[in-house]
Amino acid sequence: MPTPNPTTRPFVRERATGPYWYGKWSRNGKPVVRALGRAWVESDGGGGWRRRRGRPPDNCVSEAQAAARMLMLVREHDVDQKLLEQDAEERVRRGVTFREVAVAYLEWLERVKGAKPSTLRDHRSVLSEPGRPHRRGAGLSPGRVMAALGDRPAREITTREIEVLLTSIAATGVAPRTVNKARALICSVFNYGMRPSVFGLAENPGRFADRRAEPQQATLAFYSTEQVEALARSLAAGTHREPSPRQVGAEESEARAGEDAQDGELVRVAAYAGLRRGELVALRWRDVDFAGRKLIVRRAVSGDIEVSSTKSRRARQVPMPDQAAAALDRLSRRDEFTSSDDYVFANRVGRRLDGSALRRRFERARGAAGLEPLRFHDLRHTYGSLLVAGGIDLASVKAAMGHSQIVTTERYLHARPAGELADRFTIALAGSEPALPVGTA
Repeated sequence: MPTPNPTTRPFVRERATGPYWYGKWSRNGKPVVRALGRAWVESDGGGGWRRRRGRPPDNCVSEAQAAARMLMLVREHDVDQKLLEQDAEERVRRGVTFREVAVAYLEWLERVKGAKPSTLRDHRSVLSEPGRPHRRGAGLSPGRVMAALGDRPAREITTREIEVLLTSIAATGVAPRTVNKARALICSVFNYGMRPSVFGLAENPGRFADRRAEPQQATLAFYSTEQVEALARSLAAGTHREPSPRQVGAEESEARAGEDAQDGELVRVAAYAGLRRGELVALRWRDVDFAGRKLIVRRAVSGDIEVSSTKSRRARQVPMPDQAAAALDRLSRRDEFTSSDDYVFANRVGRRLDGSALRRRFERARGAAGLEPLRFHDLRHTYGSLLVAGGIDLASVKAAMGHSQIVTTERYLHARPAGELADRFTIALAGSEPALPVGTA
């Protein structure tokens, strides 16, 4: 295509600061308008413009100067557009980059699939650009996935490239599970890119990359009922607080005592109802049904954001045993924050508790009580383990805990005494007549 040589001349348009020269031309049928400079003209009295006498000052241009600028801009614009068109043709030829597919995938997860904020945060961390500041702290992201694959055309990426990337991630000393999470996310990006309605990629090279062997999951640790109560008493006693160098007033002492008592009851509800930390801090009094002896878990906090669904994406009804009901009943008798819309576990001004601060208080009180250093989430494992140990069937435990698959609930079978199973096996194997105990005549 030859360099454009416009036949139209510059024209004057009035602006707030005075008359300006403008150039207008078209390229491939699309109009282009550019400002050329302040016009050295004056009104002709009939709605038009005429050239002013004398030589234009440095901040103004004559019609001839405007025409020269217009021609220069036309040629520069033509060169820029040709480069853009060449880049676009090259992109079409080579296809979209992995970065483009990954960005589109994250947007789809958020806008269409409604992924939880914590899930999006984790995925964006893995797919972050090299050198990007961490969300917290002063560190910078290594951005290994984007550094290796970001600029590569997605359809040219090979399984070998992904294997090399995973090997480099493993070489940093992270756990095999971390390497597998990166592999799974890369596979998810390619699976999205293969959709005919999106990019129509031909294959997913990530699915052929090797998964790392992960160590067998350890037996779930949990507290006994006596240990749960010891932890609750430790929190209620304020053992998690740092010694104050000065005497606090009566009003502050009363406020702290209320906070500490609430933390103790929260631990009881966590261990005796099995709610996740994010579900606990989002629980409101309208979700507590004393008459029906149940809790309705419909909201949770994910990534510091309260969302209108739980991890399993559906509300669930949790049976409220007497141990949890007693803790909630004591809280319901406080002087404030007991209306249906109030948080069950609220700070001094009635707002939702900070989950991270709650975890830190839990850890300090746990240490003060001399308990095994389990995580806050292990209170939920305590709930599941105590139920299974008490003979509750797995289907009921699964429903109460909101598990999507029974295999997750089966992790709590370790808590069932082996002797109890041996007795059941003995009866089952005896046939119609139970076998006599060993050593009896």
